[in-house]
Amino acid sequence: MLIAAPASAQAVSSASGSSAYVQARAADAAGFPRLAAAGYATALKAEPDDQLLAMRAYRQALAAGDYNLASRAAAVMVRAGSAPPDADLLAFSIALQANDRTGTDAALARVAAGPLSFLAPVLQAWLAADRGQDPIAVLDKARDNALAGRYAAHHRPLLMIASRRGGDAVVALSALLTVGEENDDLRIDAATLFAGSGQRKLALTLIGGDRPDYALLRKRLGKGAKPSAAFGASRLFLQVAQDIAAQEIFPLTIALTRAALLLDPADDRARLYLAEALSGSGSDALALDELGRIAPDSPYRRGAEAGRISALQRSGRTEEAIPLARALAEGRDATAADARTYGDVLAATGQFAAAAGLYGAAIERAGGDGGWELQYLKGTALDRAGQWSEALPALQHAVALGPDQARALEYLGAALVVRGENLPEAQALLERASALQPDDPGISASLAWAYFTRGDVTRALPLLEKAVQGDPGGPVANEHLGDAYWTLGRRYEARYAWSAAAIYADTDAASRIQGKIANGL
Repeated sequence: MLIAAPASAQAVSSASGSSAYVQARAADAAGFPRLAAAGYATALKAEPDDQLLAMRAYRQALAAGDYNLASRAAAVMVRAGSAPPDADLLAFSIALQANDRTGTDAALARVAAGPLSFLAPVLQAWLAADRGQDPIAVLDKARDNALAGRYAAHHRPLLMIASRRGGDAVVALSALLTVGEENDDLRIDAATLFAGSGQRKLALTLIGGDRPDYALLRKRLGKGAKPSAAFGASRLFLQVAQDIAAQEIFPLTIALTRAALLLDPADDRARLYLAEALSGSGSDALALDELGRIAPDSPYRRGAEAGRISALQRSGRTEEAIPLARALAEGRDATAADARTYGDVLAATGQFAAAAGLYGAAIERAGGDGGWELQYLKGTALDRAGQWSEALPALQHAVALGPDQARALEYLGAALVVRGENLPEAQALLERASALQPDDPGISASLAWAYFTRGDVTRALPLLEKAVQGDPGGPVANEHLGDAYWTLGRRYEARYAWSAAAIYADTDAASRIQGKIANGL
């Protein structure tokens, strides 16, 4: 190992700019993000105009939660005109927290002129509310921008509460809120502001019922954030982080959630998304540290436990994750999500039959049919456990519930082809999956194999060639391509494709492929 973390901080602080940079890169690679941030800070002090160094320092500082370094690095890039758009959000948050009106307005002007301009109307409206102006009039500027309008719709009732227009807020909320988790954030934000404005009864109507997390939230009413621009901006940044979470744009998610937490350090929802992004980008130790900041009595403690399990798995500590997942799934208030989490952990360790049982439990806890994804997970686990007769109905149910879900369509179609069952249906399923995701190499290979199996090698060949172009090392696509070439009499190309397939194939497949290379089909 290049660096022994505990003994290196002093060395970094006394190093020259170039050596500090080298040590920072080494610390980053070795998994010591805070030490890396310290190294970048030293290097940036020695080379204050180096834009590449400033960018590295900025991203590392945000990951480590070093706002001072992030601000310094961002200033270098702003002067050079090379700052990423999220740097303006950080500058806005820092200035707002410091009650720096000039700095807040300057940062917001840059936001409004950049690619994140769709956030400007909501931020401007919250500043107007703070300054005694009419925020709704400002918010109406978002009407001509669909994306800005989406965020404005969420914040309109919140701004009404902040402006002491509780009656109007109730009307606006009734039009927006329906039963379902997709409205949880608006319910919680509105309840927080009602309680912070002294309207506890209205707050309680929004988060009533017997949900355990709502019960914990009710205990905190009146103790949290008050209506302010800091509250509104933090929630807006969290919304964007939630919206992009599935896209795995980790640097932007980290910047958004760090900005949100700077304005409201008590928002555990933002901490959950920050931890997920940190873990997803390889900073598992930082992720676990952030999750550790979520108190045992937090309404989001179950999410923190699930995040801890995920971070442990990503860092290769699955054996530590298993008992945590079991305890979560078997707890008194265990949910469908908890059962699924445990099932995912077991599936990752090859315990497919047990995982299928957990997915079945998740379906029961969810009520009804559980949704396409749980049925899909149950079906795939049963299949991998060697229980095809039980897997088939679950996979068919998944396709029925998710007719536009390419994953479910492909898995069922490919599984039928492999078994030689109902090949016309299998081909139709794979054609639907391909229409949904025409550039997916795996789907192209599966559809091609369906054509090949039914004797249509001419249709199969171009799809297999396309699949290999998309995934040159894919063992399945290369093996099937070799089979197609051999069938068409193109023996040299067949052996070349099989040789490519053998490189990454597992032991059983590699033995089969070597036989083809030696003897053909």
